[in-house]
Amino acid sequence: MNWYVVYTKPKWEKKVADKLNQLGIECYCPLITQIKQWSDRKKKIETPLFNSYVFVQLSDSDRNLVFQVQGVVRYLFWLGKPAIVKDQEIEIIRTSLKSPNLKDVSVSTIQVGDKIKLESGAFINQDAIVQEVSNNYYVLVLEALGCVLKIKYK
Repeated sequence: MNWYVVYTKPKWEKKVADKLNQLGIECYCPLITQIKQWSDRKKKIETPLFNSYVFVQLSDSDRNLVFQVQGVVRYLFWLGKPAIVKDQEIEIIRTSLKSPNLKDVSVSTIQVGDKIKLESGAFINQDAIVQEVSNNYYVLVLEALGCVLKIKYK
């Protein structure tokens, strides 16, 4: 069985995960503990690591079962097919969140203007500035080499 990503209504992640569990569907909503401060108090609350996303593990033939739950919007698609998350990636998220050294976690996407370091390929360890982000490619400026790099991804 594969892990799929379900897109939920905003702020419905925990409710959707609870309802999916009640239906007997294996799901995972990674949560982090944050301290929120109001004018009169501070409080520890658990918030989803990924806003509006819940991971579900089920067979391809049972994928429509998730739509019985209020708050489920759709599946996340990648290149025209439902996005599949590997078991090892789910396990990495689970073990990382259990780490005692974990203090502050946030998830963000690559955006135009971000400075990144390339971690693989012919330009490994090169610093780059993101110039453009598209559905299937990035355009990066490698100032040290004086070139522009267009990276397609699948």
